[in-house]
Amino acid sequence: MQKKLYTDFNKRQYMQAPDYEIFYYNDKNLDHVSPHSHDYYEFYFFMEGDVTYMVDGNTYPFAPGDYLLIPPGLPHYPIFAPGSKTYRRFVLWISKEYYEELCGRSSDFSYSFDYVQQKRSYRFRTDFITYQNIQGKLLDMIEEKNSSKPFGDINMQLMLSSFLIQLNRITYDIANQIKPEYRNVLYLNICDYINRHLADDLSLDFLSEFFYVSKYHISHTFKENMGISLHQYILSKRLQACKNGILSGMPFAKVVEQYGFGDYTSFYRAFKKEYGVSPKEFKKQNKLPEDFIE
Repeated sequence: MQKKLYTDFNKRQYMQAPDYEIFYYNDKNLDHVSPHSHDYYEFYFFMEGDVTYMVDGNTYPFAPGDYLLIPPGLPHYPIFAPGSKTYRRFVLWISKEYYEELCGRSSDFSYSFDYVQQKRSYRFRTDFITYQNIQGKLLDMIEEKNSSKPFGDINMQLMLSSFLIQLNRITYDIANQIKPEYRNVLYLNICDYINRHLADDLSLDFLSEFFYVSKYHISHTFKENMGISLHQYILSKRLQACKNGILSGMPFAKVVEQYGFGDYTSFYRAFKKEYGVSPKEFKKQNKLPEDFIE
């Protein structure tokens, strides 16, 4: 059963868990957070809002997909523009003790935070595909954390370790101005187009004409890289976007229109098959405010 993904915001700046905590915040009318510092490591991933961020005296404007790496002891806080929009972000905290334990297993874990401590530069900007990948990894961790599946604790540790290594690779590439080398440019271009045009015609006929390649080549390339069909990928991406839209309070009619479903019945059936609950049940399970419930 789908668990609540968003975390109710509070101004707590200390850890309750001994090793790590992860939050997915979605706030409206949040206009002030006091400057603060803490004794743990923080990864901050920005998704939506009209916000700049102060870290150790540096001011960083944000674009969706930007992330901050904040070592212990550094003062930081957000600055909200007047009449700010919805403010959506992920925050991951890692205790000093757990971080040192990971680095004791391998120094490879320490690259990103070593880099920012040396350079005193804390913000990193990602491309669209990297942004999607990071968001997916963080949502997977949130869902695992909130699940009651057996072996959840050890799986969370593995997921966190994997995420930190992936983050180090991203930080390294950005710091060294290395453009991602993708094995299959066509496949990634198609993925990027799909993610940017979920409401549009994404039929195989259209994509074949748009990218000037045969339908067979697109289908084969996609299956080889993803292990699923093009249709399955598009449906999955549309449903993920619908889920995020519902969580942000978007009306069902707008969700259906904006993410490429022809009618509510098709959306309803696909959503329930994918997530095991109806869209309305999903809203209620996530304990959205009453004005979000239709």
